[in-house]
Amino acid sequence: VIASDHAPHSPQEKALPLSEAPFGVVGLETTLGVSWTVLVEGGVLPPSELLAKLSLNPARILGVPGGRLTPGTPADLTVIDPEVEWTVDPESFRSKARNTPFAGRNLKGRVVMSVVSGSITYWKGTYRASSI
Repeated sequence: VIASDHAPHSPQEKALPLSEAPFGVVGLETTLGVSWTVLVEGGVLPPSELLAKLSLNPARILGVPGGRLTPGTPADLTVIDPEVEWTVDPESFRSKARNTPFAGRNLKGRVVMSVVSGSITYWKGTYRASSI
């Protein structure tokens, strides 16, 4: 299983002394790219195994009906482009937090579309409230 804690804390919260600041960093924007770059491009895992660790395996462990496409059920899926190269820019994050250890890092692999309950919610950098 590979999962993101995605602990988005405001810059003010993270500026507190270490003993008072909340734990965690932003993860949603970087989990796929970091995982693909390090594990797939690095030769540690084949693409199918990485994708199972990010989707099917967590759903199975949690006992939720996600992680696979089944006829007759609403689609919940993420479409990726494994060839896209990009640089982590915390200022472009949609999350309320900008704290990431990957700022400035060049990554390969990026989400291009998300579908939740059959509706497109994200398409190439644009978040949508309903389907296209």
